[in-house]
Amino acid sequence: MEDPVIIQKLEHREIKPTAMRILVLKTLLKQTYAISVNDLENILDRADRITLFRTLKTFEQHGLVHRIDDGTGVMKYALTREAYHSAPERFHIHFFCTQCEKTYCILNSAIPDFKLPVNFRMDDVSVVMKGICDNCNHQSRQKINASDKSAP
Repeated sequence: MEDPVIIQKLEHREIKPTAMRILVLKTLLKQTYAISVNDLENILDRADRITLFRTLKTFEQHGLVHRIDDGTGVMKYALTREAYHSAPERFHIHFFCTQCEKTYCILNSAIPDFKLPVNFRMDDVSVVMKGICDNCNHQSRQKINASDKSAP
């Protein structure tokens, strides 16, 4: 029997819970960063690439995931949190780590209030910060500390 929480999440977004959709959602729920179709394909080795694209497109159309263009040329996908439906959470910053190349949603940082010319309407905004994530930063500090201890 399938996980009722997963099925409920799909049905809440009016998505029919197929075996592949359940599997993809379970995989996305385990991620702490955005992933690409290639990442999903590697994790779900029996999944067809076209089916994964269609599943993600369906999820995006129903607001379950959002697509992220982090400047790498490869679209990434992350789960849409329930709070995203309010404007402040919907428009959030993404962070691309230049070391591990993972992209994270940064939810507690406000997007600047952009002043658009008259008769311009903003439908979406993409802000991608680049730098080194906490995990890579921590690993770098450990290497520095280890080399300091081994130095005569």
